[in-house]
Amino acid sequence: MAEFPDERQLVLRARSELDQWTKSARMEAYTELFEGDDPILSPEEVQLLDALDSELEREGGDGVWGTDQYGIHTAGTSGSDTSLGVVCVYHPQITKDSVLRGADDLDDETEERLNAALWRYSERVATLIEETLHEFIRQTQG
Repeated sequence: MAEFPDERQLVLRARSELDQWTKSARMEAYTELFEGDDPILSPEEVQLLDALDSELEREGGDGVWGTDQYGIHTAGTSGSDTSLGVVCVYHPQITKDSVLRGADDLDDETEERLNAALWRYSERVATLIEETLHEFIRQTQG
């Protein structure tokens, strides 16, 4: 009978896969939330996010897309058969310091709608990564 890897080894192996899992989950979440049958933002709002992302990158910042960060934790999740889970450790957010200035300033309502969408996107990415992690664990232990 095969020996089960201890939790530390499992976490180390999973962390080595995390970047690839994150890329795949980001693409899936973006398509689902922003391009699907019921997008959470209008096409104009997505264009605005893209413009903010480009402007922030040109100014030497990190932009919006791809700045979300995820980690594997060992605290366990309710209803899970494993003690490993995924959490978003950095949610991208548009703030007064990051918005375009002048005529392109965002009103508070738009800023809040965009930030809520970014939060939902990051949480969906975390869920998708966690599903992949749990499949990885099943395959590793199975």
